[in-house]
Amino acid sequence: MKVVLLEHPRSITVERCNDIANTPLSSCLLTGYAGAVLVKEGHEVKIIEGYLDRLSWDSIRETIRGAKADILGVHMVYHWKGDEDLYRFLGELKNEGLAPLIVAYGFYPTISHAQILHDCIPIDAVVVGEPEVPFASLARYPQGQDFPQRLPGIASRSDSGEFVLIPQEPVIDLDSVPFPLRTESLYRIGEVNILGSRGCYGRCTFCYINTFYGKGMPWRFRSPENIIAEIDAIIRERGARDFYFTDPNFFGPGLRGQERAMRIAELLKPRNIHFGIEGRVNDIRDETIEALVNAGLRHILIGLESGRNEALQRMNKMTTVAENEEALRILRKYDIEPNVGFIMFEPDSTIEDLRTNFEFLKRNDLLKNLPVTANVLYHHQIILGGTAAYHELKNTGRLELSASSAYEGTAYFQNAAVAELAAIMREITNFLFSVMDGIWSGKTISPPGSQAKHQAVNQMLVDIFEQSLSTLEQGGRFSSEGTSLVLSQSREKISLLVGNDQSLAS
Repeated sequence: MKVVLLEHPRSITVERCNDIANTPLSSCLLTGYAGAVLVKEGHEVKIIEGYLDRLSWDSIRETIRGAKADILGVHMVYHWKGDEDLYRFLGELKNEGLAPLIVAYGFYPTISHAQILHDCIPIDAVVVGEPEVPFASLARYPQGQDFPQRLPGIASRSDSGEFVLIPQEPVIDLDSVPFPLRTESLYRIGEVNILGSRGCYGRCTFCYINTFYGKGMPWRFRSPENIIAEIDAIIRERGARDFYFTDPNFFGPGLRGQERAMRIAELLKPRNIHFGIEGRVNDIRDETIEALVNAGLRHILIGLESGRNEALQRMNKMTTVAENEEALRILRKYDIEPNVGFIMFEPDSTIEDLRTNFEFLKRNDLLKNLPVTANVLYHHQIILGGTAAYHELKNTGRLELSASSAYEGTAYFQNAAVAELAAIMREITNFLFSVMDGIWSGKTISPPGSQAKHQAVNQMLVDIFEQSLSTLEQGGRFSSEGTSLVLSQSREKISLLVGNDQSLAS
């Protein structure tokens, strides 16, 4: 059986350039894992990196034409807009006879499989959850015969037009899964992504990780020895020395999770590599971090989310402000400045929440680096399907669905003053992100003298937030004219300070 797996072209509009979490980082290996299982079972697999290689639809079409595939798998990633271009393309492939069986997979189609099957007739089926076993099962049926109502993990249309889904069981023994296929494009991004575990034992209201994996063990892990075997193979074959664990929760729960992390550190230390991880603040332990740093840990993302306990409880973080601050202290003790997740604006935020958050950020020195400051002083709660927040807001009549997809919803702020500050910070940070895109994406190098300019813009953001917050705390409001003035002055200053850096750096 010949299988083509497509990472489709996607783009993010200027308005959404500061919005993250459209798909977890771990999804970057879904295609590789699906392909590896298919290859293991004797099938011929071709991966098309339409996104990373910035391929045109015409170029992708010709590659698919040459591959003569029996199955076309499409890793669908939600990118803040409808998928009309992709749907049109898949329809053309189907009409030309280039894709007898089209199967979508990924986080977005897992959660929105019914809508996707309704909206895109060329898509024959959707893999719901982990892709390895369903793809292997599909490939055992010549031309996909008789698959729709038989295979666990496959959503499809019945003869009567209804949607049919048999849930699949998660893969428990992750060591049994072959190492993922990696394209040259994936190696070019610098760090080699690696997945050491799946799922999370947390239950944050804004997260859909466990919805994707379904019922079963919320956090599953590969053995340290299996992980090291994959890293050794990559070092041997590619000479790579920089890795990033894409696990949403590197550590896992409790003492067992800490012991496993210590064992990974023990095995990594003699290999002379650098690596990054992501984790929950309550799993940041002094002894474990010291061991990981000694083994090459250089980067970590932790989800602080808020500096107010009441907000953390609303988000069901199962953490506290004290744990947030202790995690920061431990990491900085070992010279690790973390990348932080932070949700300044929730649908239920109050002015008091914003003040407490702001003071938390200042107290913990999280407003001194421009990219971090731009994120934490604006970032709002993104509400996507499959999350507890989505269901609660929908059930209470507070959710407005996107015109392009029911996968994304918007809940208006309960507090009008919060909404005003959120709108101001969104406009300013979106403009800043668009201006700084080249430098922050690594496409260009910062010119000499840029650091002082960046610090000036950083201070401007802090001042605007604090002054605006103070005005709202005192009962003041922003007229449309006042808001326009703040925005125009901010854009002018950003353009003056860093607007020319892009051309100079090029």
